Amino acid sequence: MKCIHAKTGRVLAEDVEIANTFWKRLKGLMLRSQLPVGRALLLDPCPQIHTCFMRFAIDVVFLDASNRVVAVLENLKPWRMSKFYTSSRRTLELPGGTLQNCICAGDELSFN
Repeated sequence: MKCIHAKTGRVLAEDVEIANTFWKRLKGLMLRSQLPVGRALLLDPCPQIHTCFMRFAIDVVFLDASNRVVAVLENLKPWRMSKFYTSSRRTLELPGGTLQNCICAGDELSFN
């Protein structure tokens, strides 16, 4: 599945993996050596994330139930924790440096 920034048509990820069970969300990106360019992990449901036991920085997009951006964190380093976003339904994790200020709160992402 692809992730596309609806406003610009820019493909943010060619291959989005879905973590929609407790165990998949718990494992997330922990202990992976990297998240290759063009890949992403969509955690659903997920209003908060941490980067404990991770080896690389990530870009994070918190989305509401309509896939509108609630918040964006760029280059979140290992051993950090985000705040809890009450309006976030799901969270998209991308390789660090993917976003480069291209999206902001209120933008919409599409998945297909």
